[in-house]
Amino acid sequence: MTSTNGGDDRRTGSDITRSLELLWGEGGRPARGPKPGLTLDRIVTEAVRLADAEGLAAVSMRRLSTELGTGTMSLYRYVPGKGDLVDLMLDRVNTPPEEDEPFTGGWREGVEAFARETLVLYRRHPWLLHVNQARPVLGPGAVGGLDRVLSRIKPMGLTDPELVGVIVMTEGYVTGVARTQVHEMEAVTRSGLSEQDFWAAQAPTLERIMKSGRYPTLAGLTDDSFGPDFDHFEFGLQRLLDGLDALVARRRAEA
Repeated sequence: MTSTNGGDDRRTGSDITRSLELLWGEGGRPARGPKPGLTLDRIVTEAVRLADAEGLAAVSMRRLSTELGTGTMSLYRYVPGKGDLVDLMLDRVNTPPEEDEPFTGGWREGVEAFARETLVLYRRHPWLLHVNQARPVLGPGAVGGLDRVLSRIKPMGLTDPELVGVIVMTEGYVTGVARTQVHEMEAVTRSGLSEQDFWAAQAPTLERIMKSGRYPTLAGLTDDSFGPDFDHFEFGLQRLLDGLDALVARRRAEA
C-alpha cells in the first residue's frame, strides 16, 4: 500500500465505480466483440511492463494497442481509459508476494519487513513515485497487503488509529528514501555520469571552500561522513523501530 503525493492525478478521467468493478472482478470482460487472446490481465501486465521500462508517460491506450497487436478500440472494451488502467496497475504492483512459509516474527519484524518490501516495490516500479495516491481506489491487492501488515503489527497493543499511523509513518520514511535512490538512478541515466564521477568533479571546489574556514563544523567531519559504506536507510529504519519499541514498552507498563 503506497500513499505518495504529487505527480499525475489519475482520478482525472477515471470512473471510481467502474474501476472498483474491474478491480474486484465484476466487469473484466467486454460486453461484445472481444479479440481472441486479449484479456484484462494481459492489458494490465503489459501496461506495468511498459511503465517499468519507459515511465508512466509512455503508457497510453494507443501505445498499448501497438504493443499488444490490437486496435485501440479493442482496449476500450476492457477498460474505459488511462485513469482506470492506472488504478488496475497500482493494485497489481501492490499485491503482496506469496510467502513460502507463514510469518512467525514479532511486530518489529513485521514493520521491518513492510519497510523493506516497500523499498523494493519503489525500486522495481519507479513510476509509482510520480502517481498521486492520496485517494486510492482499493482493490484486492492493496486491501490484502494492508490486512497482512496490520495482522503482523497488531501485537503492538496500540489503538487502531495508532496502528494505521505506524503504517503511514513507516511508508512515509521509505518513500523519502526511495525517491532519493530513484532520482540518483535517473540522474546517472540522464547525465551519463556515475555518482563517483559527479562528486569527483566538485571535489577541487569543495576542498578549497572547506579550507576557507567559513564552514568549520562541516569541514571537521571525518572523510567517511558521506561515504557509500554507511547505510542511511538501515540507520533510519532501526531508529524508527527503536522509537516504536519505546512506545510499546510504555503502553505495556501503563497497562
